[in-house]
Amino acid sequence: MPRFLYSLLLYVLLPFTPLKLLWRGMRQPEYRQHLAERYGFYTINPQQPVIWLHCVSLGETRAAAPLVQALMAQYPQHRILLTHATPTGREAGEQLFGRRVDRVYLPYDTPDAVARFLNHFRPAIGLLMETELWFNLIAACKARDIPLLLVNARLSERSARGYGKVANLSRQGLQGLTAIAAQTAQDAERFRQLGADHVAVCGNLKFDVQPPPSAGIAGEALRSLFGERPVFLAASTRDGEEVLILDAIRQLQIPGLLTVIVPRHPQRFDEVAALLQKRGLRFARKSSLSAPLPVDVEVLLGDTMGEMFTYYAACDLAFIGGSLLPLGGQNLIEACAMGKPVLIGPHTFNFEQATEQAIAHGAALRVADVQELATGLHRLLRDEEERRQMSAAALAFSASATGATERIAALVAQHLK
Repeated sequence: MPRFLYSLLLYVLLPFTPLKLLWRGMRQPEYRQHLAERYGFYTINPQQPVIWLHCVSLGETRAAAPLVQALMAQYPQHRILLTHATPTGREAGEQLFGRRVDRVYLPYDTPDAVARFLNHFRPAIGLLMETELWFNLIAACKARDIPLLLVNARLSERSARGYGKVANLSRQGLQGLTAIAAQTAQDAERFRQLGADHVAVCGNLKFDVQPPPSAGIAGEALRSLFGERPVFLAASTRDGEEVLILDAIRQLQIPGLLTVIVPRHPQRFDEVAALLQKRGLRFARKSSLSAPLPVDVEVLLGDTMGEMFTYYAACDLAFIGGSLLPLGGQNLIEACAMGKPVLIGPHTFNFEQATEQAIAHGAALRVADVQELATGLHRLLRDEEERRQMSAAALAFSASATGATERIAALVAQHLK
């Protein structure tokens, strides 16, 4: 596919984007805000040279936190600009950095919108997080001699096959990047097979994300509201997984077990609450929790944002969502950084190497289905010594691969004019 056909397709779809945003705004009203930014029109005007990072959503924004902190310290004369594609990413940026950085939406990848974005902000350098290949954006940065790096880059076999279907366009885009900082050697090789140049293995920024100092204290305070009972956390669950998790819990005979379910996306909080009500389960919402939970409450719905480390601190063990169904899994490194034993499903292609390393360290157990999830929960909740051993292994694993921030910051220094 030549790039002009790619652009033509985007222009054909562009008239439908307001309808998509309004439809998504029915479930998450924030999608109806800052609409002009989606098309390259902005009101903020940074007065300093701009270092720009694109973090699509929540996960990428959290992962970028140590890099953003390092860049702010290293380049105080510059202004950090974070761009996002989702309101959850934008909100996470505000929670993490407040007014110390600017936040806007990256426009749709049409040539005119991209030109307006770059002409307005004139970034000194751009960093795209993980797997964000926007071909017109890459071409426009190259034409303006703006260094553009793909950092914390990952490429699953599934994604590589997808890009391979438009091999010429993918190769042109990858070769238009100034450099690629891949998470693993496997990721680097997949990028090279698609035609990428200047690829280095720099590690995974998510290993450098440190729990905030307040997380332990907040976790203890939350745990004190649970009473003396075992606590199982289902973290970052995705659509369809809560039903499976509840099926697994129903098989257990663990007296007083409290299950904490934290959906990945905030627009699903009410949907999961409706499911719990339909199941006839006694549940409470974290957003309304101010007193000790009654002993007959079976489920706490984690309907708050930015508190995942607190939830991890308050649990005995955690299941990482997005992995029971073929969704690629979510980040298990945060749970390990809090020293929590981890259960994870069979579908982890988005976090392939980190998951395999955690399992090899003894920090995580893989379960194939609902039955194995129930069996694993029963085993670990009854075996305090095994949980203790897995907790120590989790801490060792999370400390085993740090340093990506330093390596990527060095790459930025090499290319920042």
